[in-house]
Order: sequence, then C-alpha cells, then structure tokens
Amino acid sequence: MIGKLKGTIEEIGDDYVLVDVHGVCYVAYCSARTLGRIGSAGEAIVLFIETYVREDQLRLFGFLSALEREWFNLLQSVQGVGAKVALAVLSTLTPGELANAIALQDKVAVSRAPGVGPKVAVRIVTELKNKAPAFAGEASANIGFKQELGEGVASAPVSDAVSALTNLGYSRDQAANAVAAAMKVAGEGADSAKLIRFGLKELSR
Repeated sequence: MIGKLKGTIEEIGDDYVLVDVHGVCYVAYCSARTLGRIGSAGEAIVLFIETYVREDQLRLFGFLSALEREWFNLLQSVQGVGAKVALAVLSTLTPGELANAIALQDKVAVSRAPGVGPKVAVRIVTELKNKAPAFAGEASANIGFKQELGEGVASAPVSDAVSALTNLGYSRDQAANAVAAAMKVAGEGADSAKLIRFGLKELSR
C-alpha cells in the first residue's frame, strides 16, 4: 500500500498529477485546490496518498497534507459521498473551512461543491458534526464556539451579533470569528450591540 510519494512532477492534468519517482510514473488524482498549489512540471513534489484497490482498478488519490487525506476518508463515511464528491468538497473548501462549516451547520457553504445537493450537504454537516473538531487543524481555536452557534445553544447576544454581521454581508464563519474575538475584548457578558461594534472593528482590520 502506497502512503506517500516523493518525486518530480511529470505532467498535470485536469484532475490528476503524474509523479515521476526514480523513473516510475504514478498517476495521483487530486482536488482542484491541490492541483493549483503543487507547482509545475519539473518541480519536486510530496503527496500523501490514499490507495484504492477495486476488482477492476487501482487508483491513487494525492493530498498535500495528512489532514486533507483524513478529511477525504471522513467525508466518504457519509452516505452518498464517494471519492469524486469528496474531492469536489475539498476542491471548494480547505479542511479548516470544512470543519468550520460543519460546526456552524452551514449547509450552504458545503453545497457550493459541485455534485453536492442540499440533501447530501445536510447529511455531511449532520453526520460529521461530532467528528469535525478532531479534524479542524488550524481552525480548532473557535470550533467549540461555532458548534454552540450551529446547535443553537449560544447565548442570545452572541447569536444576535452573529446574525447581524451575517445580514451585513459577511459569511457566517467570518461573523463567528469576529464575535469570538469581540468576546475576548468586551467580555462574556457583553450585550449584542457591544459585540457587533467590536466585531465590526475586528472585520475592518
């Protein structure tokens, strides 16, 4: 089983990269986000690999981080999500953005991925909500706070402040991050007006 490839980029296709490892070329299927970050032909590359073995085929899927590979497998634990849809989600959202969207129960953000309809988006945010914090990576700092918002158990001033910032055109994730930062300055007991004011200052930086 192949776990990692270190070599040179031979060719980049629409959905794959051909990696030359000491004269042997491997085809690794990747997300659009990964393909956009790996460089160009002739450059060195390191990919974390998920190997799929089926009766009629052997496929390698490549990722720039172990965390992205973990999300690829985690997404496929959801009914209706196969390798193609999992790659589409990872093409649209980074692991951190995906963890935040699931914590916030943001079905709209997940459904932006090609091939992800409303029903599949609901299943992803519902079935993975308890698993997302462990795979949040750099987004882990505010993940618990966002889960409270997503589950509707956050305090009224916090919920109102996030809603107000969202109504001003900010994404739910941006609004949640701003209010989380505002709470550190204004204090846990701050009212919604104060949280909105400090949140806007945070967003204007």
